[in-house]
Amino acid sequence: MPLQQGSARMRQRTVLLVGIAVLLAALVLAVVLASLLTHGRHEVSPKMLKWKDRGTTKNLQEVVLGRCYNYITAQHPELGDKDCLKIWESLKDAFIYKNPCNITPEDYQPLMELASHPIPCNKSLFWSKTGDLAHRYTKSNQNFLTLEDTLLGYMADRVSWCGDPSAPGINYESCPKRSECESNPGSVFWKMASKMFAEAACGVVQVMLNGSVEAGAFRSSSIFGSIEIFNLDPDKVSEVHIWLMQDIGGPQSEFCSGHSIQRLISILEERNFKIICEDNYRPVQLLQCVHSPDHADCRLCTNST
Repeated sequence: MPLQQGSARMRQRTVLLVGIAVLLAALVLAVVLASLLTHGRHEVSPKMLKWKDRGTTKNLQEVVLGRCYNYITAQHPELGDKDCLKIWESLKDAFIYKNPCNITPEDYQPLMELASHPIPCNKSLFWSKTGDLAHRYTKSNQNFLTLEDTLLGYMADRVSWCGDPSAPGINYESCPKRSECESNPGSVFWKMASKMFAEAACGVVQVMLNGSVEAGAFRSSSIFGSIEIFNLDPDKVSEVHIWLMQDIGGPQSEFCSGHSIQRLISILEERNFKIICEDNYRPVQLLQCVHSPDHADCRLCTNST
């Protein structure tokens, strides 16, 4: 009996130890799974994933610094007290070594404060689906400024950046699109910059929209429709002038009487803005005609016989 009892106790002890080992293994597995779920699949180095957008612009530091120095010395010497090195460091700190899908407005707040500057009244020009035309116009007419004509927008225009949790902390191969994750470095930056640009607007502001877009010139999902329009200050902005531009020879999808424009006007009126809408604002149309001077839309007058 004592021998049988000893054997039984040994078996019980063995079963108990095996059970404890299985339990510990299960706990370790649970902790690992919980960690992965908590941090999200993107905590794995993004180098293991192929994002759908282009990667960080090569020589990004040199590009940003060069643009910054050019802006404050050659273009706007009144901003000569801006510290371009600090501005670059604040931009880099906003995304380097960070998950490119977990960027927050707080990451960019130091940059916004360092690079912000006053916008003269009556000069703000907003745009949607007319980027190239709007920028050609502000280059030919210094009385207007788009976001890309401010220091922040000028430095960031047409460049990209995103981080990587592993060394060297910057992903030069690919960056996430908004459709992959909304809190990516580019989307968060432009939303914040657009909000700040709208808040600074005063006097008469201009909005250039595309009347050749089949889906409608005004889109609630655009940066202008979702951010800028709601950050204009009715106490500072006296009027909103809408310039509805159609492509030369292109489809005439919408005029100022169109559905989406009337929806925009209703939103602005609810916020107590005065509105003027003009189809094919002539000074801008003349700029379009530089590329199509012989087109019927570009004739200043018709000869009568």
